[in-house]
Amino acid sequence: MIPKKIIERFRVPPGKSLHLKDHDTGWAQTKELKELGKHTVKQRAQTVLEKNIQNLAEAQQLLYADNRYAILVILQAMDAAGKDGTIKHVMSGVNPQGCQVFSFKQPSAEELDHNFLWRCMKRLPERGRIGIFNRSYYEDVLVVKVHPELLNPHLPPPRRGKAFWKTRYQDINAFERHLTRNGTVILKFFLHVSKEEQKQRFLDRLNEAEKNWKFSASDVAERAFWDQYQQAYEEALTATSTRWAPWYVVPADNKWVTRAVVADVVTTTIRSLDLSYPKVTAQQRRALDDARRQLMNE
Repeated sequence: MIPKKIIERFRVPPGKSLHLKDHDTGWAQTKELKELGKHTVKQRAQTVLEKNIQNLAEAQQLLYADNRYAILVILQAMDAAGKDGTIKHVMSGVNPQGCQVFSFKQPSAEELDHNFLWRCMKRLPERGRIGIFNRSYYEDVLVVKVHPELLNPHLPPPRRGKAFWKTRYQDINAFERHLTRNGTVILKFFLHVSKEEQKQRFLDRLNEAEKNWKFSASDVAERAFWDQYQQAYEEALTATSTRWAPWYVVPADNKWVTRAVVADVVTTTIRSLDLSYPKVTAQQRRALDDARRQLMNE
C-alpha cells in the first residue's frame, strides 16, 4: 500500500483554498522518493497497483454480498490526462457485473431540459456496485464556466456571476451529502497533468497511426483556455472537497503513478467499510441442510 502520508498530500482539505501550482504533476513527490530514484519508484508503484487490483477484486465481491454501500468514483481532468487508461488498468481485475462506467459528453436536448445533475443521477451505481463517471456533473462548473456561451439558455435569470456558480457548488455539495447519507461512498479524482505532458500526448496521437482516432481538433483549440481551466478547477475543487466527498489531486504526468494512487485510494476505502458476508439464519440453515440431503439422496 502507498504510505498514508503520501496519499494525504493528494487530498484537498475541506475549506482550504487549492492552488494547483502547489501540486507537482510528476513522480518525485517527496524527498524520499527523489532519493529512491524514478526506476525504483516506478517498480514499487507497479507492485502496489498489481496488489491493489487483486485486493479490489476481493473487496468488490464483499461489497456486492454486503449490499449496503455503493461506490461512486468520479474522474475529472484536462484532455489526455489518462482517465480511460486509469479505468482500464485499475478495474482490470474487477467482475464486470459489479462495475459500471459512464462517460458524459455534450448534453442532449432532453438532458438540457432537466437540471444539470439529472443525467448523472440516472447513472448512479446501485448498492453493491462500483460506478465510475468519466467526467460528470462537474462539467457544468468547469467547461460551462470557461465557455459561458454553453450555459443552458432556458435557465431562469440570473444565469451568470459569482452568485450563480456559488449556488451550483452548493447544489453539488447537497447532492453528494444526500448520496453519502444513503450509502453511496464518493471518491473524486482530478488527474493533474502538466501542459507540457499534454502537448506530448497530443503529438503521440498525431504521430502514431493507431492513436489517430483519439485525436480531435478541438483538443488543441481548448489548450488556448488552459489558464481559465486551471482557475475553474481550483475554484470547483476548493468549493466541493468535503469530508464526505473528498477530492484528490493525483499526479498524471506518469501514468503508473496515477493508476497506483487511484487504485490504492479506492481499495483502501472499500476495505475500511464495515463489510461482511450475510449471516445465515437458523431457518435458512435448516433449508440448506434439507437441500443438501435431497441432492445427496438423488
